[in-house]
Amino acid sequence: MKTLVKKDGLFPSLENKSIHNFFDDFITKDLFDWTDRNFAALGSNLPSVNLKETDTKIEVELAAPGMKRDDFKVEIDNDILMISSEKEDKKEEVNKKENYIRREFNYQTFSRTFSLPETIDENKIEATYKDGILHVMIGKKEGIQKRSLKSIPIK
Repeated sequence: MKTLVKKDGLFPSLENKSIHNFFDDFITKDLFDWTDRNFAALGSNLPSVNLKETDTKIEVELAAPGMKRDDFKVEIDNDILMISSEKEDKKEEVNKKENYIRREFNYQTFSRTFSLPETIDENKIEATYKDGILHVMIGKKEGIQKRSLKSIPIK
């Protein structure tokens, strides 16, 4: 007698069956996974971002481990914050004794843009990179009050 075993997926399979069920792998892992976890499997390198706003500043934390401070470009234009990076690595190994050359290259790029409120002070911006996280601090103009929430009735 063979025992049915519930795997991670939707359909059970036989305990000693060596071939994975096509529907189990395809349907449950690809079709029903609508999160952004699959971007890493597709080769995307879009870094995660945390945004924090206080009364005096806006903080942006961008996770980009393995990069250097010089790999980033941070710009503000017309209340749009643009954070981008381009990184290219090339490696070459030559072994004349065994008569081969191995060349490898890797190119990574990303760009993130954020709309900023009119209350920011473009003269109070600092960016630092530490422990794999890019920190961008954007100060706000003094004396400008944040508009209060206004509820709009639906007719």
